[in-house]
Amino acid sequence: MATEAMAGVPSKFRKTGTTIVGVLFEGGVALCSDTRATAGNIVVDKNCLKQHYIADNVWCLGAGTAADTEAVTMQISHELRLLQFETGRVVPVTAAITAMKRHLWKYQGHVSAALICGGVDSTGAHLSSVWPHGSTDSLPFLTMGSGCLAALSVLERGWRRGLTKEEGVSLGIEAVKAGIFNDMGSGSNVDVVIIDGEGTERRRNTVKPGTESRGADVL
Repeated sequence: MATEAMAGVPSKFRKTGTTIVGVLFEGGVALCSDTRATAGNIVVDKNCLKQHYIADNVWCLGAGTAADTEAVTMQISHELRLLQFETGRVVPVTAAITAMKRHLWKYQGHVSAALICGGVDSTGAHLSSVWPHGSTDSLPFLTMGSGCLAALSVLERGWRRGLTKEEGVSLGIEAVKAGIFNDMGSGSNVDVVIIDGEGTERRRNTVKPGTESRGADVL
């Protein structure tokens, strides 16, 4: 009877909290994220890793359902590793983005993975967002998640052509901090992945916003 009563009733939307940001700078890309994972109004993880390895030259940030973002990025990473073995070449960033959008398109939004993908290949630095329905955007700066509006205000004000590496990283961090301070679902620390012609650098818990004055480790 309970099953019959629930038939045709849409599942309730559960808000997930995240602020993820990508910024193109001269010769590379910076991917920045907060580290708070939520389930509704409950903080379930203060130091969640939202950065996902795709290839040595391609990384991804995930917003949405943590299990979905982990599963999608892991599968795409394995597929691209096989492609790299077959071709013997560095994985093109566009190949990673295409693989993600095709995978998500098949599920028509039922896989809750909103991704920002960035990397560097022989054609330069690339940055794209992939939405759960499979649509994509390619822009010099991107943000997704519940804190994206606050982050976008910082990006629109601060981005310009010819940003240096440290300027791009600093802008990405400030954008994530804006999301953390203005969105209850975003919080804790800021993680950064920097990809350029010299390789990939990961900075875990680079910034802990709001702790300087209070002396705490995490929000």
